[in-house]
Amino acid sequence: MTFVRPPHLRADCSECFGLCCVALPFLAGPEFAFDKDAGRPCPNLRRDFRCGVHARLRETGFSGCAVYDCLGAGQKVSRLTFGGRDGRDGPDEQGAAERMSEVFPVMRQLHELLLYLTEAESLPAARPLRGELRRALEEITGLTHGSADDILAVDVWSLRERTVPLLLRTSELARARRPGPRKDHRGAQLAGARLRGADLRGASLRGACLIAADLGGADLRTADLTGADLRDAELSGADLTGSLFLTQPQLEAARGSAATRVPYGLERPAHWRTAASTGR
Repeated sequence: MTFVRPPHLRADCSECFGLCCVALPFLAGPEFAFDKDAGRPCPNLRRDFRCGVHARLRETGFSGCAVYDCLGAGQKVSRLTFGGRDGRDGPDEQGAAERMSEVFPVMRQLHELLLYLTEAESLPAARPLRGELRRALEEITGLTHGSADDILAVDVWSLRERTVPLLLRTSELARARRPGPRKDHRGAQLAGARLRGADLRGASLRGACLIAADLGGADLRTADLTGADLRDAELSGADLTGSLFLTQPQLEAARGSAATRVPYGLERPAHWRTAASTGR
């Protein structure tokens, strides 16, 4: 079972006007070196819309930026919704810049739903639901191609309410292929939990808080990791192959090693320490 994220759901900073560096707010703390308000360009954003400290994000106090992924929303808003207007020069561009900052977070949420639905449709176990998944994909894809006004009018909460049950049914079908009992840790508070070597095959960890949890050597094959908070979670030696709905930002937020088995289609984070590896 493999899933490779399609190009339109991958961030391409070369086609974006640095929207995440403008639209999103952050507060000084462990993940950001200083405060920034929504809609205000980050001081590290260069004239060419590239980050001046991108190669040194963690070293300069911006680990929060290192784990962020717009899932392709940035280039879609920049190039499709606003037709390549960068919101920088000209008498009417200030308004466009402000609108882009409003549209971008909505587009990011729509792309997140597209990512989960696309992976769900690719699962062999999802065959009975493929028609429903395809219709949901077509609906949300159509929304992302609307005007700025159309996108801002989208009721994302209602859309999630209709989409999540379909994803849950898909998860159940995929995890049911794992024989035997399956642990249900959906939404569980497992911060700092000692789960080293745990058999979590087919478990539901949707929305679980696993901050700083020890998952070293754990077997997470076919586990549903939708929205699980893996910040500083220890994944050294863990087997994540075949896990469901795991994203690159989740891996980037965790700690791992060369022995961590990463699903095909995702990349081993560069900051993970090097160790002898028996897996990918």
